[in-house]
Amino acid sequence: MHRAFRLRFVWLAALLALALRAFATAPDATVAADGTGDYTSLQEAISKAPMRTGANDPHWVIQVKPGTYRERIYVQRERGRILVRGADAATTTITFDLHANLPGPDGKPLGTFATPTVHIDGDGMIWDDLTLANTAGPVGQALALRADGDRLVFRRCRFLGWQDTMLLNRGRHYFEDCYIEGHVDFIFGAATAFFSRCHVHALRDGYITAASTPEGTTHGFVFADGRVTTGPEVIKGVYLGRPWRDFAKTVFLRTELAGNIRAEGWHNWNKPAAEQTTFYAEFANTGPGASPATRVPWARTLDEAAANTLTPADVMLFNCFGRP
Repeated sequence: MHRAFRLRFVWLAALLALALRAFATAPDATVAADGTGDYTSLQEAISKAPMRTGANDPHWVIQVKPGTYRERIYVQRERGRILVRGADAATTTITFDLHANLPGPDGKPLGTFATPTVHIDGDGMIWDDLTLANTAGPVGQALALRADGDRLVFRRCRFLGWQDTMLLNRGRHYFEDCYIEGHVDFIFGAATAFFSRCHVHALRDGYITAASTPEGTTHGFVFADGRVTTGPEVIKGVYLGRPWRDFAKTVFLRTELAGNIRAEGWHNWNKPAAEQTTFYAEFANTGPGASPATRVPWARTLDEAAANTLTPADVMLFNCFGRP
């Protein structure tokens, strides 16, 4: 009976989710690559959005129809209150392929920070059901996302890249049911970010996170109730993180470490002094990569009381579940 009740509950929850999406907010603009919408370019639609900066301003809704949109996106600060809603992350992709070693207008290498496919300066933006990709491949730093706004929310999105897939540069960001893949430092930056039920996939030996949490900041990156997997090219294993800056903070909670995770778990980036200032911790992780007994001595195992304080509300300090 218990199993039957659980299956019935899951079925009803799925129906409710479908119903809620069916009655989702009507779009203010539609983007379609085949010309059947208001715009063929997402950037053009974003550039036409009204300037809204207040935390309680309504979101301007952009519906993106299935397709591959090869373009770079920039969201200025004055246009942050936008909801970009794709049809499905598997069929709706924003992609480009800049990387750090390409020459810029001055003939010098572009550098990491100038490569994002999607760059968000505005606050309060929501992205649902899209893929953000940088397809440069294993040629150096190449960002799929650069987040400089605050209170950004990503739901059911995919982030594809290799090195430095996702730069969370500043602010607070919430990721729910997302997929993130890369090779080296592919989730990095100084922001506070909460990853709820996300799937992180490492493509080769390397490092998943490289937080640069500023000194005195309460939280860095928190991963909860998701999973970590690794591809066939991961031979020696991957580290959960290394400190880009000395006060890096990263926590994995109740995460299935299903892939080839290094037994030591964490790396000091050849900076022994950082071992005294970083905050790397785990709680109730499972799978073959969960090995608290073999972790570096300067990493921590949280107790249940400490882990229970790491909720989205406590970490993010804004309503990341709200609907526009």
